[in-house]
Amino acid sequence: MDYTEIIGFLAAILTTAAFLPQVYKTWRTKDVSSLSLPMLVIFFIGILMWLWYGILKDSPSMIFANSITVLSSFLLMYFKIKYSKK
Repeated sequence: MDYTEIIGFLAAILTTAAFLPQVYKTWRTKDVSSLSLPMLVIFFIGILMWLWYGILKDSPSMIFANSITVLSSFLLMYFKIKYSKK
């Protein structure tokens, strides 16, 4: 693993870890009032594209981070739909 991928993994760990508390809090409280579904959909599509880019570039750090973030953002979209007041 080269120096660039080490930096990539450190960035991946930090940015992915920063997102996980929001997913956990939303799951625990079921409060989705402050989440915007259009923003979550756009974010999800963007992360899917970053994952695709990481696969094309054969970048383990990008694949790692974006795989976890795709799952996390999908969960937030699911929670937003499931827990929204009707």
